[in-house]
Amino acid sequence: MKENKIEDYTLKEIYEQSAVVQACLDAFTNQSIPALGEHIINLGFSSNFYLDINQIQIIACGSSLYASLVGKYLFEQVAKVPTIVHDAAEFRDAPPPPTANTLIIGVTQSGETADTLAALEIEKNRRVKQRLLGITNKTGSSLEKLVDHTIHTQAGIEIAIAATKTFLAQLIAFYCLALDLAYYRQISAEQLHQIMARLRQIPAKIDIILQTQKEYIEKLAQDLKGTENWILLGRGINFSIALEGALKLKEISYIHAEGYHSGEFLHGPIAILDSKVAVVAIAMPGVVYEKVLANAQKARACGVRLIGVTSIKSEIFDDVLSVPEVDELLSPLLTVIPLQILAYYLGVHRGVDVDRPRNLTKAITHE
Repeated sequence: MKENKIEDYTLKEIYEQSAVVQACLDAFTNQSIPALGEHIINLGFSSNFYLDINQIQIIACGSSLYASLVGKYLFEQVAKVPTIVHDAAEFRDAPPPPTANTLIIGVTQSGETADTLAALEIEKNRRVKQRLLGITNKTGSSLEKLVDHTIHTQAGIEIAIAATKTFLAQLIAFYCLALDLAYYRQISAEQLHQIMARLRQIPAKIDIILQTQKEYIEKLAQDLKGTENWILLGRGINFSIALEGALKLKEISYIHAEGYHSGEFLHGPIAILDSKVAVVAIAMPGVVYEKVLANAQKARACGVRLIGVTSIKSEIFDDVLSVPEVDELLSPLLTVIPLQILAYYLGVHRGVDVDRPRNLTKAITHE
């Protein structure tokens, strides 16, 4: 293992995430504390932008696709707008019938992802009245030129190939966009202020994870570096974090990892479990907590090494990646952090070039 502590760009960028979240909040919200009833979010959109939106469709690939699944949860549960997330490559091959009064969102950290741009071109060309929005980390990108409005995430340059801080910045963009939309539709001023107050606590809570979990996770990675098969289980808003965590293990650890909805996992995939498999369950207090624990207990009965990502200690877990207490709605902003650190240290202990994994590029600009 390397003796350096933070020379890898991947680890450096993981450690920049509390500052990235703060930069996003500074850019996307009013910094003065507005009176109850005054608007908090400032994305630069007029109320007309949200007029008559009956559906949202999001188009993305890779980590951006998984960030979009968090966005779907927020749009549906907070803003009460039906939302569909499309894999951009699949959208190109089989575009769904166009629907009226639909906001189309393209998400790509580089702004140059070929499949996402091509899918947006399809939407732009077949609609008389388009409403296209882009979320990207790059100003002046092809995405920005294609859409009507753009949210620029505030992650700064991300050098490592695997997305870490840009993923979190996309999540913040979705939180602010969902709250902005909800403000014009149905959310109460009190609810909005409560969520924003908790959102502003996230940078400090990320710092707590980085300060308290790094050494523990490094030792765990050393212990489990020979485990070749991993299952990550999530439910509700954290299902997408299970998918993103599995992607990180594949990308920078070269480990076979799969993310599943913890309930769906029982319908067949549980058959692969034995003592050679590690299972990570994201179990945050909230409406799905008991269900995740019940699913995790069934996995443990199969003889796996069971790891929990949680703010509550439970005897069912062999190991715990601890995160601070947080509202379930905001928990993805924390639960993804220890999974990024775990993937990083597994990669380091397995001798992987974590900044430049084989066969990968920062942006897929061709079909």
